[in-house]
Amino acid sequence: MSVTLTQATGPAHTRIYSYGAARGEHFVPNDDLVGPIDSSDEWIRQRTGIVTRTRAGADVDAIDLATTAAAEAIERAGVVPSQVDAVIVATISNPKQTPSVSAIVADRIGANPAAAYDVNAACAGFAYGVAQADALIRSGAATYAVVVGTEKLSDIVDPADRSISFLLGDGAGAVVVGPSDFPGIGPTVWGSDGSKADAVGMNHTLTEFRDGAAPWPTLRQEGPTVFRWAVWEMVKVARRALEAAGVKASDLAAFVPHQANMRIIDEFAKQLGLPESVAIGRDIETTGNTSAASIPLATHRLLEERPELSGGLALQIGFGAGLVFGAQVVVLP
Repeated sequence: MSVTLTQATGPAHTRIYSYGAARGEHFVPNDDLVGPIDSSDEWIRQRTGIVTRTRAGADVDAIDLATTAAAEAIERAGVVPSQVDAVIVATISNPKQTPSVSAIVADRIGANPAAAYDVNAACAGFAYGVAQADALIRSGAATYAVVVGTEKLSDIVDPADRSISFLLGDGAGAVVVGPSDFPGIGPTVWGSDGSKADAVGMNHTLTEFRDGAAPWPTLRQEGPTVFRWAVWEMVKVARRALEAAGVKASDLAAFVPHQANMRIIDEFAKQLGLPESVAIGRDIETTGNTSAASIPLATHRLLEERPELSGGLALQIGFGAGLVFGAQVVVLP
């Protein structure tokens, strides 16, 4: 006698219902950081486009930021927290190796006993999380999912490191993903190039720190290497995401790349041939580079400032440590 296994199926389409955000409560201007790196406000502005960045206080961690952003997204989505059955958190700044940020956030927002797990894909983490939420819902494994990108990068930066310290901020951005009557999340183009893992990442291991062989691990980067890779290789990924979604750059209402550097963002827009009608996320100017949180934070700000973008298409692309990347076209809520 043969037995047929039951396999779950879900809706044909998904979409993003809403965005939520949380930024560090302290605004840190360039002048506050230039001493240890022997730099100037003018140098930072010219090279990165950053005027100030937000950073959280000592009593706030990445979990707190994620909880605030997720709660706002759920409230805006009109979804009851108990309906959320998956919580995915992208972060590289969990204050502990374990438990996961996602499990704690799920409990705090009232989503117990939702499935919960963290994604460590650095600045591409949010795009990875959206891709997984889309797949989970369309497979029938979940009905509503919360995806959060959250970082407290000020905890893992050396103030004297000239390669990256002045770039980083703290914050969290979140979305609710759920079933849809129309395609709201395009195919994700993603991947990695681990051969360049040393280009950006932590400079030491926790084991080395424990054994007294190295100081507290902090983020470092080879700026020129990352800049070239982001500008020349990631534009190809962005074009592939547009092609996979069946749209053109001229169809976009918004372009929201990872907020790594204003020069990278501007070069991106130029190479994609974006018309002037396309709104471009430039949250880095006042928030800084928040790694996994940067795309949802920039999108949240765009929608707050430009509500007419609602219903339009947005191309979002994340890229960062590892060198990991992910891009997809989404319909803005």
